[in-house]
Amino acid sequence: MSEVFEGYERQYCELSVNLSRKCTSASTLPDGAQRNQQLAELNATLDEADVLIRKMDLEARSLQPSLKVTFLAKLREYKADLNKLKKEVKKLALANSNQASQEDLLEAGAYAASTNQRERLSMSTERLDRSTDRVRESRRTALETEELGISILEDLHQQRETLLSSHIKLHGVDDAIDKSKKILSSMSKRMSRNKWIVGAVIGVLVLAIIFILYFKLSH
Repeated sequence: MSEVFEGYERQYCELSVNLSRKCTSASTLPDGAQRNQQLAELNATLDEADVLIRKMDLEARSLQPSLKVTFLAKLREYKADLNKLKKEVKKLALANSNQASQEDLLEAGAYAASTNQRERLSMSTERLDRSTDRVRESRRTALETEELGISILEDLHQQRETLLSSHIKLHGVDDAIDKSKKILSSMSKRMSRNKWIVGAVIGVLVLAIIFILYFKLSH
């Protein structure tokens, strides 16, 4: 028997058991950093197992033909076991890669959704800003219109005051005209009376003159 081969064999069996245990443990781990770390450890252990297989192969081929056949048969079993373990690790890595791809897709989708949300939010903000500007413009126009209306009302009030003042003045003129009419009417009546008085005086004087002439002529 080859003690060197048996030493490699014991080391490989320990690695094989360790690999099987780690594969089972990795399959139950949640996706993420822990599984990635476990896969890295599995790959490192597989490399160690590959090294041991090559050492056992070299050792078996260096033995006598009677022993070589026995050890090469064992080596084929270990190689088959190692290939099986490699397939399990590859399967775990593929599942983890698919999960990572799905997560990337989800993240990409989430990023796209977030980008769309930001774009919609930006568009909504722009529409809100435009609406705010329109409201401000409408308010400014309303204030200008209100100021113009107040100015017009003030002008109308001043014109009303002017018209009222003119009306008062015209009323005063009307009163003065009425007074003047009354004075003229009174003067006209007085003149009419004076005419009658003057006429009466003249008539009396004429009668007196006629009477005097008659008296003188008759005597």
